[in-house]
Amino acid sequence: MGRFDGKVAFITGAARGQGRSHAVKLAEEGADIIALDICEQIPTVFYPMSTKEDLDETASLVRAAGGRIVTHVGDVRRREDVQRAYDLGIAEFGHVDIVLANAGIMPVINEGAQVQAWHDGVDVLLTGVWNVIDIVTPAMIERGEGGSIIITSSTAGLSSLGLNTLPGQAAYVAAKHGVVGLMRLYSSQLGKHGIRVNTVHPCGVDTPMVSNDEYTAFATANPDVAAGSKFDNALPVRKIEATDISNAVAFLASDDARYVTGVTFPVDAGFLNV
Repeated sequence: MGRFDGKVAFITGAARGQGRSHAVKLAEEGADIIALDICEQIPTVFYPMSTKEDLDETASLVRAAGGRIVTHVGDVRRREDVQRAYDLGIAEFGHVDIVLANAGIMPVINEGAQVQAWHDGVDVLLTGVWNVIDIVTPAMIERGEGGSIIITSSTAGLSSLGLNTLPGQAAYVAAKHGVVGLMRLYSSQLGKHGIRVNTVHPCGVDTPMVSNDEYTAFATANPDVAAGSKFDNALPVRKIEATDISNAVAFLASDDARYVTGVTFPVDAGFLNV
């Protein structure tokens, strides 16, 4: 038996990267998946974003792992998109037990529409998280079976990650701090319903958001405002793998963490201690 037999997880940003890894990990342990991703380019994001083909690949991997999955293309900034994905999942599976508010962008080196980069960052990384939580919690409360909500923050949500002060970078840091506030609010209010709420804080993860030709070129041309050594960790690794975050997410979502709520959970190879 798997830790998540009979459980349903609603995952945003599921087309690739950490979201895909989380979906496969939970499916391997028995969960069914509701997967939402934008699958289009946001103009202020400098690296290529996910595609419908990426989301389809996630679905194939989940099924190969033994899970069922419902996918929907939509934008967490639009409540109606989140609602539609949730409704499709409920129609198929009947309930949601685990929520992974994971969708994210990193418009940190935008050199064009600077002000728009701020708005896009905050809208996706903070408002998008609130949209998800606000939509899913009423039915979780009404069902009375508890649950687990995990928000993907960052080491930037616990430190300045002061690479530069471009608006997109400022938005990223502010939003990643902001979701910690949401987590603390909801963990205090939902605890009486048996719903646990936590944030996970990765350091640099080897996904297309971080590992891409566009950022490498920017870092080479702009060493004074690029990451450079900012991905240095206490442990001898510059970037960790998405599976490392998935292992932590699976723990926080499981009964192994049944009394863990309201915590900021770093998976950062010691980054915050450097």
